[in-house]
Amino acid sequence: MAKKPNILYFVADQMRADAQHYLGNSASHTPNMDALAGEGVAFENAYCQNPVCVPSRCSFLSGLYPHTTGHRTMHFLQNEDEPNILRTMKEAGYEVIWIGRNDVVPGTRPKTPYCDEYYDGIKEENQRDACIDVMKSGGLGHGTAGGKMPDWDPDMYSFYLGETPAGTYGRADEGCVEAALRYLDRYAAGEQDKPFFVYCTLMFPHPPYGVSKPWYGSTDRNALQPRIPRREDGPAMLSETVRKMNLDPRWPEEKWNELRATYLDMTSKFDSQLGQVVDKLRETGVYDDTSVFVFSDHGDYTGDYGLVEKVQNCFEDCLTNIPLIVKPAAGIECKPRITPALVELNDLCATLADMCDIDLGYVQYGTSLLPVLAGDDKGKDAVFSEGGRGFGDRPSMELGHDDPHDMYWPRISTQHEEGPNHTRATMIRMGNLKYTMRLYERDTLYDLDLDPHEQVNRIDDPAYAENVKTMRERLLGWYQETADWVPNRKDMR
Repeated sequence: MAKKPNILYFVADQMRADAQHYLGNSASHTPNMDALAGEGVAFENAYCQNPVCVPSRCSFLSGLYPHTTGHRTMHFLQNEDEPNILRTMKEAGYEVIWIGRNDVVPGTRPKTPYCDEYYDGIKEENQRDACIDVMKSGGLGHGTAGGKMPDWDPDMYSFYLGETPAGTYGRADEGCVEAALRYLDRYAAGEQDKPFFVYCTLMFPHPPYGVSKPWYGSTDRNALQPRIPRREDGPAMLSETVRKMNLDPRWPEEKWNELRATYLDMTSKFDSQLGQVVDKLRETGVYDDTSVFVFSDHGDYTGDYGLVEKVQNCFEDCLTNIPLIVKPAAGIECKPRITPALVELNDLCATLADMCDIDLGYVQYGTSLLPVLAGDDKGKDAVFSEGGRGFGDRPSMELGHDDPHDMYWPRISTQHEEGPNHTRATMIRMGNLKYTMRLYERDTLYDLDLDPHEQVNRIDDPAYAENVKTMRERLLGWYQETADWVPNRKDMR
């Protein structure tokens, strides 16, 4: 029997698709992702299923949607009997190496069912302390600054750090990459009786926005695209968080541009770390036998709409349209290109099952991407993302951050309000149209061909009435199909 392909997941945190040079961002510097996209398939219309970390990761590691198992918050991680592709791959005979971020398995449970080795990137406790010290010195409770601009206003929540000392902020990611390189050396020197699945999930370019040289300053500040302006009639969560962050319209574009460029500098560091791992795959002779997946859990506002960071129930493309590159192992049919196919992170589990010839052992809702890799640009007829909560649903709120000096206070305090701010909401994109159903406030409809920055809500435009009807019916059918999932067990009564 032919050897199954090795798998590398190389995952960013909070990276937006339009931060990539290969997708048209002339300011960014991502040569390694550009090269990988040239060898495999880059998806320009890939969407995450929730715009914050835990629900998104619980989804792409299971193939289930966040609502299917109730993942609406940062505090509810997977139950023991929930599907997880790490455990599935281990049970299928893969050596599973989990490196970096968790956000999936509660710390009270061992990770041994999910992987053969786990490494969090922190080799010494003082490295974690150093990262915290840098953030505190930047005054991040109110997003003040450091580095090149001493006049950042201390009553604003910018998450900006700027240039940071080497070996401090971002050191955990460096430790993760070092662990991946050590493992690949060890694998090449061993008997290689099992294929590997390396799940390497980094923190960058998650805010705060800061990075050390040589990456700091690597972005062409003069080539940045204009910011997307704030919307006055947008969702309540967005407008109230903008008000509390107190950045727009007070900040001049000079400051916004420095923050945005630093985010791209962080993306450049992630790209260079990907290059290190890809070079090691080549050096150890396993590159051709390895399918490489590069993607992010969700995106980041980075100044668009007057916001930084993210919110939990809004779905602008900067939050939900994420980079996804798949370079399959030799022998798997592939037509290298940038594809317009609509796809979801939810499709990754089905893709691995197809690519590695394994049985997932449970009903899941993704679709294999192998036909798209082979040249079919059709993709899905619809993609979805969801978030928010109902009135009184306190378990879906994030805890803590009650102090206005806390950097997350604008967003978290707004989530705690029992108005429409944190309403349940679900986005569906079909073709060029993006419709969001919102439980306690006005729905939205954007025509991405005419309005790529999602500025004009066309929900009441008679010209789109039939489109809205079709999308609502598709949304209802999707919920009917995916509303729940029954664990694979029979309990005794």
